[in-house]
Amino acid sequence: MELQPPADMELTLRTLAMPADANPAGDIFGGWVMSQMDLAAFVRANDVAGGRTVTVAVNEIVFKKPVKIGDTLCVYTRIEKVGRTSITLKIEAWTRRHSQQSRDKVTEAVFIMVAVDDAGNPRAVQSEASKVA
Repeated sequence: MELQPPADMELTLRTLAMPADANPAGDIFGGWVMSQMDLAAFVRANDVAGGRTVTVAVNEIVFKKPVKIGDTLCVYTRIEKVGRTSITLKIEAWTRRHSQQSRDKVTEAVFIMVAVDDAGNPRAVQSEASKVA
């Protein structure tokens, strides 16, 4: 059982799971968790791309454990690859349970983002990271 996010991942987003995001059993909807992961991918990819990005694919999303009302959802990101116009990120969502100090990895996926111009057309990634990859 993993107790801590990998050291090579960056905490990109942290939010609280609220009752409005839950089903009657108190589990947070998977779509809400995925949307938080998408927000984190957007924030991190925009930094790397030097501007606006859009989500073009989500690969292999795996829901490992439920998120409960009151949990703090922490979304971690790692840049896996920077292409000419795209950025591939590994995303992990972890919870800090409201009633305890434990941390659990609840969801993971790979997101692919593409840098776009004002018209929504693909453009070259502008950051220094693109020169390294």
